[in-house]
Amino acid sequence: MKPFVEETLTQFLDQLSSSNPTPGGGTASALSGALAASLLLMVCRLTIGKKGYESIAARLRDEIAQIEPLRAELIALMQRDSEAYARVMDAYKLPKQSDAEKSTRAHAIQTALQAATDAPLRVAELCGAILERARFIAVNGNKNAVSDCGVGALLADAGMRGAIMNVEINLGLVEDDAFATDRRAQSAELLRGAENVRAEITQSIHARQ
Repeated sequence: MKPFVEETLTQFLDQLSSSNPTPGGGTASALSGALAASLLLMVCRLTIGKKGYESIAARLRDEIAQIEPLRAELIALMQRDSEAYARVMDAYKLPKQSDAEKSTRAHAIQTALQAATDAPLRVAELCGAILERARFIAVNGNKNAVSDCGVGALLADAGMRGAIMNVEINLGLVEDDAFATDRRAQSAELLRGAENVRAEITQSIHARQ
């Protein structure tokens, strides 16, 4: 699979719209998070050096230092998610004629399904971290770019929710109840935290418009 970062935007979107199941919603969720991070970085850089924002320049440089690695990891997770789901499809294609083959195939499917929840769950965590970073920027960033911060927050929220949908669809086929329960609990906690943060950011942005 050619790395997505080596493709043009049009090439990636053509793949996303094709009949091939990868890249799919998980990869798109990671991209949504990376776009969110990029917008927050833009707002920070549009604020630093501007008159009236001198007192928060150091804090915004710290925000940039924290957001940059989140963005980089989300870009990498675009690839990881597609590769993980490809392994699920490969497992389903294993032979199933003999009892031994059926057992091997079933084990491979379950292993791949569990592994396929790793990348989207991490995407959800990173999107939650981006939302946290947006709180300060929404209140203190360049007022002329406040809507960009708002779009970033919405993209981060969408990335989290989309990623968790991908966790859930894989968990629906996982037979290990303890594993599924744990992953669902992590997902629910992330969603609860994001709900209040998103509302707070939206309120802050509307108040500054």
